[in-house]
Amino acid sequence: VVLYSPEHTLPPSRLALENWDKIVDVWTKRTAEHAANPEIAMVCIFENCGEAVGVTMPHPHGQIYAIPFVAPTVEKEIESARMHAQENGGECLFCRLLEEEVAQKSRIISADEHFTAFVPFAARFPAEVALYARRHLRTLLDLTAEEKRSLARHISVIRRKYDDLYGFMMPLMMALKQAPLQDTEAPYHFHVQFLPLQRSATKLKYLATMETGYGSFLADTAPEEMAEKLRRCK
Repeated sequence: VVLYSPEHTLPPSRLALENWDKIVDVWTKRTAEHAANPEIAMVCIFENCGEAVGVTMPHPHGQIYAIPFVAPTVEKEIESARMHAQENGGECLFCRLLEEEVAQKSRIISADEHFTAFVPFAARFPAEVALYARRHLRTLLDLTAEEKRSLARHISVIRRKYDDLYGFMMPLMMALKQAPLQDTEAPYHFHVQFLPLQRSATKLKYLATMETGYGSFLADTAPEEMAEKLRRCK
């Protein structure tokens, strides 16, 4: 467990940028420690926020799991990335997606020379946000000092926007997606996923039959509309 602040009831959106800098440093340090263990396949860094996600401890915190296998979702992403690379001269699938989002512009909510945050065109949750490294890199260990600072800044901005969207702390899941530690050939690209559960100010997004039984996610708003709302948030 990684405690974000000594203040027990402080929402993550109100953390100072210096707090997020320290958190990113802890994430990086722990990833490096686990990378030295050949039995650890990947490091899963994540946060569950809000009672709707099942959180029982209000103290702002995240978690780090070091697991001896590659998570199934990451395996599927790697498989898709490998197929794309084989069919497109080695091109990174994630870099291609990012390039198209940057060109499209309408779904971007914040960006600098190091990271870009956008609402994916096939978002599964109404206010889902993906945060991609602009440079092709695999894990936190590849980030420069400037990139780590940018990562912290973007996370801070996104969390503030989420809580400003409906005027209360957004229940969400945040996942840092890193490449497998021991498989250096696996095609992957470091990014962060934000999966908020609120579909409106008064309704949650439940994973009902279409989502859970059929794997087809339904959203009330177009990603371009949600991106515009998030851009207007502070």
